[in-house]
Amino acid sequence: MSSTPRTIPLSVVADAATSPEHASLEPGARQVAGDKIGRSPVEFAEAPVLRKPSWIRVRIPSGNAVQALKSKLRENRLVTVCEDASCPNIHECFSHGTATFMILGDVCTRRCSFCDVAHGRPKPADAGEPLRLARTVADMGLKYVVITSVDRDDLRDGGAQHFVDCIRETRAASPGIRIEILTPDFRGKGRMERALAILAADPPDVFNHNIETVPDLYRNVRPGADYQWSLTLLQQFKAQHPGIPTKSGIMLGLGETMEQVQATLRDLRAHDVEMVTIGQYLQPSPAHHPLLRYWTPEEFKALEDYGYTLGFSHVASGPMVRSSYHADRQAAGLA
Repeated sequence: MSSTPRTIPLSVVADAATSPEHASLEPGARQVAGDKIGRSPVEFAEAPVLRKPSWIRVRIPSGNAVQALKSKLRENRLVTVCEDASCPNIHECFSHGTATFMILGDVCTRRCSFCDVAHGRPKPADAGEPLRLARTVADMGLKYVVITSVDRDDLRDGGAQHFVDCIRETRAASPGIRIEILTPDFRGKGRMERALAILAADPPDVFNHNIETVPDLYRNVRPGADYQWSLTLLQQFKAQHPGIPTKSGIMLGLGETMEQVQATLRDLRAHDVEMVTIGQYLQPSPAHHPLLRYWTPEEFKALEDYGYTLGFSHVASGPMVRSSYHADRQAAGLA
């Protein structure tokens, strides 16, 4: 097991959604970039701005596919993590008619220093969202869909029932579709147990929860999260659903070493995770966690090879890899 990380106490996470600061926010109000990160308990050392290497270039396709899909999403009042998290692959995925849908709103109760999703006081869950999502997925003719969400520490089940509602409606509208969910950590007293019990009613085809980084960096990268908690969530789901693949993701460039990343991969396998994605962190704004290093394609390949020696069924490792990038091909073992 890797060294024990420093994390925010569980009581702080449990109280975050009911704190005076949180209560003073208007429902749906969004804190972004410096306004969001400046209020989090993270500490960054000054770092020089790194020159972007050639292998990070993103090709933007031509045509109207991207705008057409955005219009469909706005029409159905849906959010994609592709847009809200400023994913570098958005143009490629949108031009091919694929997207990762983000449910439960676009306001998160956490302030992770790497993430471009807004922080604030979320609005109540939208009961009509599962049906709108299902109709949109059916209209797009998707055979594989990824559903994720913001952290909802304000909800007793962390949003698990809303995930199940989305899974049910989507399967009803698109028979034969495969569904991957990318969940938050459901951290809080009794919340993981409640969430897993709810998900058992209609489990996904792939269960994904990102570990994100190595344990020693958790304090400044994922304040409010806990490395061992995330590992336990993945292992507990797998124990309850042995036939459903489990998946996790790691980003590089936050100050981790090769040895730390390899140790994290070993931890994931020791907790029965079968699929893993490894990609380059790209700083969303100057206020976010600094980008400390660009890992080379050769290093990503070395981690891919190492992952397979550990027994992962699939390892997607590369500078532009993201958790849901080519998720359909990852699940099918084609990527």
